[in-house]
Amino acid sequence: MKDKQLLIISACRNEGKYLEKCIPSILEQTLQPTLWVIVDDGSTDETPTLLAKYEKEHPFIKVITKTDRGKRKVGPGVVETFYEGLNSVDWEAYSFLCKLDLDLVLPPNYFETLIDRMDENPRIGTCSGKAYYADSKGKLVSEKCGDEMSQGMTKLFRTVCFKEIGGFVREVMWDGIDCHRCRMLGWIALSWDDPELRFIHLRPMGSSQSGILTGRARHGFGQYFMGTSPFYMLVSAIYRMTRPPYLVGGVAMLYGYLKAFFQNVMRYDDLEFRKFLRRYQWNCLFFGKKKATRRLDAEMEGVWKRTHHAFN
Repeated sequence: MKDKQLLIISACRNEGKYLEKCIPSILEQTLQPTLWVIVDDGSTDETPTLLAKYEKEHPFIKVITKTDRGKRKVGPGVVETFYEGLNSVDWEAYSFLCKLDLDLVLPPNYFETLIDRMDENPRIGTCSGKAYYADSKGKLVSEKCGDEMSQGMTKLFRTVCFKEIGGFVREVMWDGIDCHRCRMLGWIALSWDDPELRFIHLRPMGSSQSGILTGRARHGFGQYFMGTSPFYMLVSAIYRMTRPPYLVGGVAMLYGYLKAFFQNVMRYDDLEFRKFLRRYQWNCLFFGKKKATRRLDAEMEGVWKRTHHAFN
């Protein structure tokens, strides 16, 4: 059926350790992708061999291979590689679009459940389940993504929404800007922690101390780029100091933000977006994030209805 056409785009590099768990979890989905484009960003391990095998066995898998540039790129580099896959096909012909990392294991009803929920509420522009990782004792631990965001490693979009927000910004915080732009246009962005939508992240975020601190500093830079106010950033950093790694994580976030501030780094060039974001963030501080998000979604419903008559 046309309304169930799903396009998946995956960017990967040296994912051989995870592919044999990730790809089978997609092949076992109750709602199969119509097309799955995987861009191999110059892998030097067994990834190319494994991808070639799956491409040969499954006609809906298309592999694009890039030459090795010598290192893995995070943030904007991932988005650039994603766009190489996206622009290789007529992506607007598909009803739903998913950016999917290849270090995940998804539950079998994942895509069917999400798309059914999007069908039930046509205002949902992007959504996801919640990421969990296994700790040293094998216990699954939540990565604590906020309910007001779809998670960056598995973002499912209604294609018309993705087009309206202008796609992903090619900079750190791309996976926050997209959700805020959704709300700015009246769409809803969210994630659910229901058992049937919990997925496993095989490469835990910040698995080493240096990785955590580098990631926190990058997050601080991303908040500056996005347009977060200094006061909101300070409150966020103080809150982060109360979570592992205690104190230093919040300090690293603040360092990343202030470094960009004093270097006068260029910010996301959309003044109306930054005003919208700061008003939302202020309401989050005043009402709490869940209530502020509900209030904003209700406020923006009229904006969405005026511009999306086909869904009404």
